[in-house]
Amino acid sequence: MQHPSRRAILTTAAAAIATPAHRILGANDKANVAVIGIGGRGRAHLNEYTRMPESRVVAICDVNQEAQERGTALVEKIQGSKPKVYGDMRKLFENKEVDAVSMALPNHWHALATIWACQAGKDVYIEKPACHNMWEGRKMMEAARKYKRMVQVGSQSRTIQHKIRAMQLLREGIIGKIYMAKGLCYKRRKSIGHTPATSVPPGINWDLFLGPAPMREFTMNRFRYNWHWFWDTGNGDIGNQGVHEMDIARWGLGKETLPASIYSSGSKFAYVDDQETPNTQLATFDYGDCQLVFEVRGLLFNEEGGIQRDGGGNVIGNLFFGSEGWMAVDLKGFQVYKGEKHEKIMDEKFTENVAWATAPHMQNFLHACRTRNVKDLHADIEAGVASADLCHLANISYRLGRKLIFDAPAGRFAGDADADKMMTRDYRAPYVVPDKV
Repeated sequence: MQHPSRRAILTTAAAAIATPAHRILGANDKANVAVIGIGGRGRAHLNEYTRMPESRVVAICDVNQEAQERGTALVEKIQGSKPKVYGDMRKLFENKEVDAVSMALPNHWHALATIWACQAGKDVYIEKPACHNMWEGRKMMEAARKYKRMVQVGSQSRTIQHKIRAMQLLREGIIGKIYMAKGLCYKRRKSIGHTPATSVPPGINWDLFLGPAPMREFTMNRFRYNWHWFWDTGNGDIGNQGVHEMDIARWGLGKETLPASIYSSGSKFAYVDDQETPNTQLATFDYGDCQLVFEVRGLLFNEEGGIQRDGGGNVIGNLFFGSEGWMAVDLKGFQVYKGEKHEKIMDEKFTENVAWATAPHMQNFLHACRTRNVKDLHADIEAGVASADLCHLANISYRLGRKLIFDAPAGRFAGDADADKMMTRDYRAPYVVPDKV
């Protein structure tokens, strides 16, 4: 299975500055946005877009009638007008009034939804991780470039000012030559228990929810949020909360290519429940001149390396180690320590009003929708796929139980057909990510 390299795809993307397929947004025009997926994160999308002067929500879509009703009520309350309501995103994409779609979908839907949206001439804000597997990420990049769409991934850290400042300092050599980045995803996850198979509740289109994934019996654990912990639909916490920190680790290292070797181990410890993905995972990525180490802990945990607990009691952030010192970065700010005595030379505190920078990240997306310049995006699909790929590599190693060697120029594993097979999936017709987008 030969895959084009990320750089090869971008080389064909000279037309990153383009004219939209439909109307051209002027400086004072509101962008007509549709939100697809009205769960907890989708409602956050609605809260932001309905309050921004740059946008108005003209349509919503969800496979769950209850979610449609909640979303409609929320938009009407804030914006004073009712959106058009859809149960099938394919119908929404036919609406020429819609300029852009903002999608908070389960991971297994990210690629196909993005490709369909690009083909329909819509710009796309897609939540992280960019893709459910490595192959679909390449198809998403191809679609974004072919149809000249702005595709922003919901990696909000790319718009948080103190994190931008920290990454700039690393590039300037504040701690010398970086030899290791460590991402911490210590987020307490309780057992999901067991939920029995039942008939599909009224108002839910289970076929559309599963989409590209295999048909399964309906269980509540496979539906509300806990879909994250099943391989059919999610990627575990390394691809959920973890991909944020993975993105920052890769950003700080300045790595655009994938590592030469990967090893990941762990397990689902302590619990006996329906979860398939690990609640404890350690991954090491070898780039030759440096390492990226990533750790997921869902059980009880300690604080580490200056990364303090957040408001939810979690320890989430990044540590960077260099020849002259080290840096700790989290949501609250960053600290820099230098020399053998670990002297603290910088301690920058968080000063922004929006902790996760969702609104500014979306405003950056809408800005690029006007300029038609992909370089204006803080988290273009290329960056999102590069970071998601690291999560996928770790999960492939974990599931196969061994170290993997990756041939980055070829875009495949070195002489490893079993690992290559796990770069994609068997799609359930008609929800097939196409080879030719």
